[in-house]
Amino acid sequence: MTRSIFPMEIADLSAFAKSLRKQIEALADRPSHVEMLNLLTRAAGYRNYQHFRSAAHSAEVLEDWSLKLDPEPLPDEDRVLKASRHFDGNGRLIRWPGRRGLRELCLWLLWSKIPADTELTEREISDLLNRLHLFGDAALLRRELFDFGLVHRTRDGRQYHRIEKKPPAELGLLRRRVKAAAETV
Repeated sequence: MTRSIFPMEIADLSAFAKSLRKQIEALADRPSHVEMLNLLTRAAGYRNYQHFRSAAHSAEVLEDWSLKLDPEPLPDEDRVLKASRHFDGNGRLIRWPGRRGLRELCLWLLWSKIPADTELTEREISDLLNRLHLFGDAALLRRELFDFGLVHRTRDGRQYHRIEKKPPAELGLLRRRVKAAAETV
């Protein structure tokens, strides 16, 4: 059986030695190995050796986990389900959602279909959006993409390009759901 090594840091060696001496003087005979471990760890401020091992192990576990301050949010499956109902079997937007949260998620899906690092004219982005929706209002979609900060356009509105940013957690789930619906049709 391999031995686990638990390093111990002692803040004040003098106080540690005094505490250890007092504990040893109180004993009637020589301490056993386990008693000696308990004496040492009590002198360092722990209840006993088991308490010391537990504290050392907890510190290792927390260090190994590398806890994030801002964990990645989980996708809202209910929101994805509601947004997916606005797409047909070919992955085209059927109707413009009434709720802002659903509109934003639908816009993210349209954003993902716009080529990255490419300048598009107003005509080119309108043609692309017309292929991605069925209600015939590419101007509304262009404005909304701009208002939500997903595309940039020149002041005269002639050139558009996609703004690269981290999409919400729901986008991947929505893309898979819309693709799966298209495959079943």
